Amino acid sequence: MISKEQFQKELALIIENSLREDIGDGDHSSLACIPQTASGRAKLLVKDKGIIAGVDFAKMVFEEVDKSLKVEILIPDGSIVENGDIVLYVSGSSQSILKAERLVLNAMQRMSAIATKTNKYVKLLEGTGAHILDTRKTTPGIRALEKWAVKIGGGENHRFALYDMIMLKDNHIDFAGGITKAITKTQDYLKSKHKDLKIIVEARNLNEVQEILKSKGIHRILLDNFSYEDTRKAVKLIGNRCQTESSGGINESTLRKYAECGVDYISSGALTHSVYNMDLSLKAV
Repeated sequence: MISKEQFQKELALIIENSLREDIGDGDHSSLACIPQTASGRAKLLVKDKGIIAGVDFAKMVFEEVDKSLKVEILIPDGSIVENGDIVLYVSGSSQSILKAERLVLNAMQRMSAIATKTNKYVKLLEGTGAHILDTRKTTPGIRALEKWAVKIGGGENHRFALYDMIMLKDNHIDFAGGITKAITKTQDYLKSKHKDLKIIVEARNLNEVQEILKSKGIHRILLDNFSYEDTRKAVKLIGNRCQTESSGGINESTLRKYAECGVDYISSGALTHSVYNMDLSLKAV
């Protein structure tokens, strides 16, 4: 996984680029009718139900826009919220509050939706021993926010990007000439580059699971689109030799059934690519 320092850099880039995109050469709506010296106060209002996420990010945005803005947090990240709840108050320059408004809302609405869905999946897995993972199926440019939201919802992050973990999937295997060749080439590459990256290998059937197990140094086997029966067989074959992960179109109705097959992890792109934003608003008070 990426370091905390790198993660903070990603967040800073998101804020910088988002403000550039939104403000351009100025918020002319505010500049036209609100005096530069005007001050105000606004509340972040919940108009939905779920898990709130992005509160700490909102504080970062307000601080970047105007360090003199004061943020009073009433409900922290990861809390259950309902219609009518007030998450935070922000006070200071009216122009500055309005500059930050849209980025704060866009981020928190999406992050809260992801955290809410993740939390639902986490609860479905209770008592099974399996953990829910996100994927790289994220919105371009804001991956750090979406993966942060998964963590807030109680899930776990898979690799952040292509550079922090090896995943040999079907196309890698086919292009490399087979599973064993792909693994051997990968291990040789890592050794030559002096890199210590965990290796996950995708299996499409039980025969591929058996072939993967012939190689040492595999961190996890990804069981892609396996039936429940074959998943149970694969878990038994693998034993304690490496971790197991189920993936491939798994949804709310099938999630627990796969977990009960004994896998360590279940990955789901739906956590980040299929959510409806939580309804939030920022209102002057």
